[in-house]
Amino acid sequence: MAFFPFLLFIGVLSTTAATHHKSNTHFDGFQVHRLYVNPEDTSVLQATFDSLSIVELNHGRGKNNTSTLDLAIPPSHVEAFRALNLTTTILSDNLGMDIAAEGPLQDYPEFDADGVPSLSWFDAYHAYEDHIRFWSDLQASFPNNSELIQAGQSFEGRPIQGIHLWGSGGRNSKPAVFFNGNVHAREWITSMVSPLHPLIDYCPVPLCRFIDVDFVGYENDTAVRTALDNYDFYVLPVVNPDGFVYSQTDNRLWRKNRQKRENTTEIGTDINRNWSVGFGGDGSSSNPGSETFSGYSPGDAPETAALMKFAQTLAADKGIKLYIDWHSYAQVILLSYGYTCDSFPENIDQQISLARETSARIAQSYNTTFDYGPGCLVLYQSSGNGRDYMTDAAGTEFGWGIELRSTSYGFVLPADQILPSSIEIWEGMKYLWANM
Repeated sequence: MAFFPFLLFIGVLSTTAATHHKSNTHFDGFQVHRLYVNPEDTSVLQATFDSLSIVELNHGRGKNNTSTLDLAIPPSHVEAFRALNLTTTILSDNLGMDIAAEGPLQDYPEFDADGVPSLSWFDAYHAYEDHIRFWSDLQASFPNNSELIQAGQSFEGRPIQGIHLWGSGGRNSKPAVFFNGNVHAREWITSMVSPLHPLIDYCPVPLCRFIDVDFVGYENDTAVRTALDNYDFYVLPVVNPDGFVYSQTDNRLWRKNRQKRENTTEIGTDINRNWSVGFGGDGSSSNPGSETFSGYSPGDAPETAALMKFAQTLAADKGIKLYIDWHSYAQVILLSYGYTCDSFPENIDQQISLARETSARIAQSYNTTFDYGPGCLVLYQSSGNGRDYMTDAAGTEFGWGIELRSTSYGFVLPADQILPSSIEIWEGMKYLWANM
């Protein structure tokens, strides 16, 4: 096996360098509203949203026990939505313009003097196949301490792949740190953020270059050296490759995988509701048309089945110290549990302490605020998610989810925020790895 290191889920997009286009579903004129509502009222409103062809973007916690819903409203239904007289804040007058502001998918970057893809990679988003090439090129630059790995295949047959990185103890010698990204297709920032890459700020150019930072940085940066010597890092940057590709070619806001099922024309399973722990509970749906469709049984989405098997392999070997499932865009560190609001892991006090200081370190770079706490309490209930499975079924000491930027821009984060997002997360990760 081989996976990615601290590169969060450093880019993993795919569709060939020749197909550098973005989705052809148009959102021109769509308004994005943040709705403030009592949690018990959300299900009542659902039928209204469906009748107005409203796209649900994100859920969150408001003040005074209210919930927030971010909604994209087609121009033909804006007046009808306003007539509902709901309490909202307008986040965007034109979602289509926001998507355009992300910028086009860029070509594969040139190599620098060290034979590594240049840092211009982080100036823009990229096609999925370019991400695959990027991992391969990076891994080739430090072949003695890393390997490419594959956890399984997607519904459409794409490999679920990444990198495994290790330090002085040698391959498979330490407990695992396991990252995965782009569980939800539209959350592009998750496959671009890399807590390793910002080491460029800590050691001389051109010595520090993204992943080769691991060993140039390994010699020069205590945080990198200590982390690599203490843990084997496994990173799967894009675990929903089918959905990710579809979000680039057809629908920028696609969330689920691309799984087809019998007796329905609806497509896709939410692979973050398909894990076995808490499966089918509140915060998931049995409706195949829902954005949170759980599937019909645990692990019946091939991507989830592959991830559960991969996790059990790591757990049975040296165990898993830390799991982070990277998402956007709530700016929150999610601890277990998501499937229940009434019980917590035995080490929850330690986890909250670590999350509090990790959040503080993240804020040091750009004052970006991250909330933290058990997911059901600080965000919303989500049954059948990965971090709960890792905690209860794989014996992971710290099973986390981290929602990246941005509560202002949502899923369509401008490309000029890729690097700042990486830098602030790197600060948090340095603290976490040294203190967990």
